[in-house]
Amino acid sequence: MAAAASSQDVKWWVPGDWNGFFGLFTNVVLNVIVLTGLCLGVVQLPPDIVFGRILPALGIALPLGNIYYAYLAWRLAKETGRTDVTAMPYGPSVPHMFIVVFLIMLPTYLKTKDPILAWQAGLAWCLIIGVIVLLGAFVGPTVRKYTPRAAMLGTLAGISITFISMRPAFQMWELPWIAFISLGIVLIAWTANVRLPGGLPGGLAAVIVGAVIAWIATALGLTDYMKPGAVSASFDQFGIRLPTPSGDVLAGLADIWPLLVTAIPLGIYNFTEAMNNVESASAAGDDYSLRKILIADGVGAVVGAALGSPFPPAVYIGHPGWKQVGGRIGYSLATGIVIALVCFLGLTALLLAVVPLVAILPILLYIGLVIGAQAFQASPSAHAPAVVLALVPNIASWAQVNIDGALAAAGTSAGQVGHDKLMGTGVVYRGMELLGAGGILAGMVLGAIAAYLIDRNFRYAAAYALGGAILCFFGIIHAPQLGLNASPGVALGYLLLAGICFGAGMIEERAKA
Repeated sequence: MAAAASSQDVKWWVPGDWNGFFGLFTNVVLNVIVLTGLCLGVVQLPPDIVFGRILPALGIALPLGNIYYAYLAWRLAKETGRTDVTAMPYGPSVPHMFIVVFLIMLPTYLKTKDPILAWQAGLAWCLIIGVIVLLGAFVGPTVRKYTPRAAMLGTLAGISITFISMRPAFQMWELPWIAFISLGIVLIAWTANVRLPGGLPGGLAAVIVGAVIAWIATALGLTDYMKPGAVSASFDQFGIRLPTPSGDVLAGLADIWPLLVTAIPLGIYNFTEAMNNVESASAAGDDYSLRKILIADGVGAVVGAALGSPFPPAVYIGHPGWKQVGGRIGYSLATGIVIALVCFLGLTALLLAVVPLVAILPILLYIGLVIGAQAFQASPSAHAPAVVLALVPNIASWAQVNIDGALAAAGTSAGQVGHDKLMGTGVVYRGMELLGAGGILAGMVLGAIAAYLIDRNFRYAAAYALGGAILCFFGIIHAPQLGLNASPGVALGYLLLAGICFGAGMIEERAKA
């Protein structure tokens, strides 16, 4: 039962916010560290651009969202008279980090050998994403109204389990004697709700203990995981760097069509994910305006692109997790402010050198546990099959990413190897590729069809199947790229499914007559 409070009792910070802050901050700063490494190591951007333009721009774009989400939480607490309202988490969109680097910036760099042009293309792409998300603010609430919760939470769980938690889990098992200690602290503090000595936040304790063990083991010569030389080298990037607007984003719009091919479906992905995250928060007890959340996401991407960041921010998966560990309003606000300081002062390199990655990874695994569980707990039990079906496209997408990575490491690709040869080894690559394309939206469509069929609402199931056919026809789901008649076979399948659902509805209506 929600705790009651008058408007005067609403606090910006409570003790549980320490748990939420150290959990969300380590999550966001890890992503900032990763995108920094991608810019320097993959696109070969000069450090001055990375530390002087991209990170300072993030230092503005991210706090804008965190501050606004904290305000929305404070206002919701005042309006409802509750003290248990939790702000939405916010940070750089994880899938988009890799997409803008490997599908936009890297191809441009390889083609032109100019990292600046690659960066400008990324800025233009981020701007387009922001505009699409802003447009989605006007249609998202209607879509949410007619989409079963099982479909939205199921596809969200699919993303969380695969793209958020699987890779960290695999990395943890590479150094389990450190990771398991941090994981144990996280589970004891956050799932068993055990108060740690001195009231130390579970996330902070996991990171500190993991870091201490890693450095002691390095000092004793048991491992070379930590690099003392990297700590001293990291101070070279220390200094005050503030964002400055420029015309770089406009220069990147010169060749706009290749950007639209990925920006349109990924912009739709962004507002679909935001919609599912808002539904997740609602299931946990905090009902936010989807339109306001989407506007904040869109503005963050546009402002970031204008200032120099090609990485669109987004409302994060994980609200129920931070709520469960005691986070309320201040944790999100504090995360934005501290991340801004990290970006402005060039501290990313220092954090990367001091804090072992393996001590942070259990926090990401925990988010997957909570979101995966919520999809079943907050949906009608009869809709469990719909939740599972909604998971499948994101599993396919994640598996394809890993197969593509393995083939690329071997100097080849699925196209070069051949689908028939892959099929001969048990890898159903073509089906995986089609099923996983536009995974979050595809999962929502499939989950909705299943949920409505379970409820014997055949007309709504037919409508979603027809919608799936239309999305396939334009290549938004189940297709390698946008285009007319982009995935004819799958579109026809959805169309036939719509006919079957509609026919079943007609038969039932006649039986009742």
